[in-house]
Amino acid sequence: MSGMRGLSVFISDIRNCQNKEAERLRVDKELGNIRTCFKNEKVLTPYKKKKYVWKMLYIHMLGYDVDFGHMEAVSLISAPKYPEKQVGYIVTSCLLNENHDFLRLAINTVRNDIIGRNETFQCLALTLVGNIGGRDFSESLAPDVQKLLISSSCRPLVRKKAALCLLRLFRKNPDAVNVDGWADRMAQLLDERDLGVLTSSTSLLVALVSNNHEAYSSCLPKCVKILERLARNQDVPQEYTYYGIPSPWLQVKAMRALQYFPTIEDPSTRKALFEVLQRILMGTDVVKNVNKNNASHAVLFEALSLVMHLDAEKEMMSQCVALLGKFISVREPNIRYLGLENMTRMLMVTDVQDIIKKHQSQIITSLKDPDISIRRRALDLLYGMCDVSNAKDIVEELLQYLSTAEFSMREELSLKAAILAEKFAPDLSWYVDVILQLIDKAGDFVSDDIWFRVVQFVTNNEDLQPYAASKAREYLDKIAIHETMLKVSAYILGEYGHLLARQPGCSASELFSILHEKLPTVSTPTIPILLSTYAKLLMHTQPPDPELQKKIWAVFKKYESCIDVEIQQRAVEYFELSKKGAAFMDVLAEMPKFPERQSSLIRKAEDVEDTADQSAIKLRAQQQPSNALVLADPQPVDGAPPPLKVPIVSGSTNPESVARSVSQAYGTLSSIDPQTPSPDLLSDLLGPLAIEAAPGAVSTEQHGPIGAEGVPEEVDGSAIVPVEEQTNSVELIGNIAERFHALCLKDSGVLYEDPHIQIGIKAEWRGQHGRLVLFMGNKNTSPLTSVQALILPPAHLKLDLSPVPDTIPPRAQVQSPLEVMNIRPSRDVAVLDFSYKFGTNMVNAKLRIPATLNKFLQPLQLTSEEFFPQWRALSGPPLKLQEVVRGVRPLALPEMANLFNSFHVTICPGLDPNPNNLVASTTFYSESTGAMLCLARIETDPADRTQLRMTVGSGDPALTFELKEFIKEQLITIPMGSRALVPAAGPGPAPAPPVAQPPSPAALADDPGALLAGLL
Repeated sequence: MSGMRGLSVFISDIRNCQNKEAERLRVDKELGNIRTCFKNEKVLTPYKKKKYVWKMLYIHMLGYDVDFGHMEAVSLISAPKYPEKQVGYIVTSCLLNENHDFLRLAINTVRNDIIGRNETFQCLALTLVGNIGGRDFSESLAPDVQKLLISSSCRPLVRKKAALCLLRLFRKNPDAVNVDGWADRMAQLLDERDLGVLTSSTSLLVALVSNNHEAYSSCLPKCVKILERLARNQDVPQEYTYYGIPSPWLQVKAMRALQYFPTIEDPSTRKALFEVLQRILMGTDVVKNVNKNNASHAVLFEALSLVMHLDAEKEMMSQCVALLGKFISVREPNIRYLGLENMTRMLMVTDVQDIIKKHQSQIITSLKDPDISIRRRALDLLYGMCDVSNAKDIVEELLQYLSTAEFSMREELSLKAAILAEKFAPDLSWYVDVILQLIDKAGDFVSDDIWFRVVQFVTNNEDLQPYAASKAREYLDKIAIHETMLKVSAYILGEYGHLLARQPGCSASELFSILHEKLPTVSTPTIPILLSTYAKLLMHTQPPDPELQKKIWAVFKKYESCIDVEIQQRAVEYFELSKKGAAFMDVLAEMPKFPERQSSLIRKAEDVEDTADQSAIKLRAQQQPSNALVLADPQPVDGAPPPLKVPIVSGSTNPESVARSVSQAYGTLSSIDPQTPSPDLLSDLLGPLAIEAAPGAVSTEQHGPIGAEGVPEEVDGSAIVPVEEQTNSVELIGNIAERFHALCLKDSGVLYEDPHIQIGIKAEWRGQHGRLVLFMGNKNTSPLTSVQALILPPAHLKLDLSPVPDTIPPRAQVQSPLEVMNIRPSRDVAVLDFSYKFGTNMVNAKLRIPATLNKFLQPLQLTSEEFFPQWRALSGPPLKLQEVVRGVRPLALPEMANLFNSFHVTICPGLDPNPNNLVASTTFYSESTGAMLCLARIETDPADRTQLRMTVGSGDPALTFELKEFIKEQLITIPMGSRALVPAAGPGPAPAPPVAQPPSPAALADDPGALLAGLL
């Protein structure tokens, strides 16, 4: 390469480039020159081809794509001279992969080099195949490579490469190595004196025995002899001694190969192996030299794995644990990590756990290590070594650590603490204390399975119920409690709060007051639980307390028109049931005991992939749990029907899940067990409120999110795209773009309509959460089939759409709830990909969902004392941005103020002394920002209403930019038909039952359920 002046000049030019752009221009120029030269084959000499291919490799190493010249590189492999052949092999190995078509052209040339007598060419060919050889190479070259490996005339350098090349071919095609003919040859290779060939051959052996250890049983004693030779440092050249350790790589590979053999039958071989392992265990210590530590510990930990595999004597296992105990107390973090990991694996060995317990204090100390990976391994080890004798100490340590643990560990920590408390609880009250502390300290990271489980235990153990109710009442006295704590407390107090009636502060009225004051802060799924608790409190108050009854009835009446179907149904049914006296007592009878079942927490923990954690999980399955927690089978009274159940949570309908046990036990009244007497109970109780469900109604059961992640491409909301070639086209009713803009400012209305179907929306927003209900109505006397709805969410939203039925019956309306969670500020919108088939026509519509930025704004009006300190605190970009906006639609100042109020940016009058200016404020909600204050100032020009200056500020740069751009879009692109629109005052009532009179055109525009009501 020294004679290629052009290559040296090119490299110098690249190094002299001042910036990346100059480098790219020089590279592009050189690639263009190379491409031109390759096209003119008449003047392309072997020297020039070699030079240009070297340049291609250099450009590839710089990170640029080289998508031409591959054929020229491959053609150099067949060159007779070494310089051209060398560059051909090297560049081909770097630029091509095993599936490239050009490689097939070189198979014959590579084979000729392998079977030739030139050892340099053999090494080049074997290196190429060992790096990128695929199945084609294995079928053609495996026999020739095997001959080279066992040839006595080849130098060790070639045989080393042949062994590694054969390893590659075996991995690509295991049939390339014939077991019957090769097992004896493999055993002979292990007698090799050259450690280079022996190391490469051992790598090949590890792959072979992992696939079929029985065929290579003759290699087992040879591996032991290799270890003996290295342990005694016999005939080990200096170049294979690394910091005084004889060939540590070969020792590790030999011990790894031995772990694939199940047992060692020969007593002498077993004795020799254990002597070697004893020597390794005794001779390894921590020294200051990092490189020597790495090598010696690699050998040591492989030896520990082999000791565990061979199930050595207890004395040797004790020695291993003692050695690991030293390692977990040293300063070097890598050694501590390995010590904890291997000690966790040793938990699987019989009679070792008691020895490991001696190091419990050191392991607990590792929970406070600065390195998170060490903390994780310490957590795994504590989890694995826990049993009845030390469960109390370990769980208490985990609870203390929970307060300071980073968020990434808290979910795993909570799950493991809950499992240990369940399996090894010394008594029931301790278990309840642990779970409630867990929820109190890490509520966000406590899954529903955990509080479902404690509910099962409390329900199944009568002696525990008063204590659990008392503890739940204590936690309610805290100023701020997590919503999960509120759920479990509400459930327990609803069921067993009457057991505390004689205690101060525990009357039904007082329990209702303390629970109800937390109702405004909870999310939608918690409201049904509280409604059920209120009903239970009312039922337990006999005779009824008029004041309490009045308060609870007021709550039920409030939620009778809630958009959430489950909340609405519970409120209506509880209100009517509470008027029925004895029937109310029967329906709200105490929960029956749960059947015994496997803990869903343990099933959840078994999903982990970490190997050390898997060892701990398996150990948990083998150990005997405490007898304190037992789920008894229900014992129904002979001849008595099962009690009616009261709804409390919406969960999965998987019959095996614990969530179902609570969900069914508190199942909705409309799904009463068919064995229950008086099947007409609801119609009798509810009278005129009993509404028959529309045909094809959609279940509101929660399912996983539908749709792909990522921001969808901009989709025209008015586009209707037939999915097949059609002669008929669907004519739209109304302008879809205008409907979308109207729904951006309102919470209910029609999103889409054509002659066959109408899609309407009702929405409810709270903070960063939103709940929309899609009303899809068939306007025809024929069914709509092949109905599909798919949400394409942007990256900043979490969307969960309940499935729609495949068929919508004639003149019927179905509902599909859509849950929305705002992750971060963005103006992107989700798209509903909706399609259906009417007759032979397939229609597809892509509709923008009005879950826009302003839906997560909460109106907020500030005084001057509140506004100006916040405004001055926002110093400038990027928290405060200013822009002159031109092309604004001319609006009078009151009209512009109404527009701002319509998308929840509240005008604060009197703050700006200039009457032509507007000052506004709002609060934005998202998962990443929380509740974030946003401020804005609009300066208008009375002489030119088409331009203004806008200043927007907030505590988050992304939010400031997105809100500024959103306001600008509203000012420039206001739909002509949308200026007078104002947001709805609140969520409207549920869709009305069918009425005989057709609705007015105005009602059709505002109510998505009105059209079908008129048609039906």
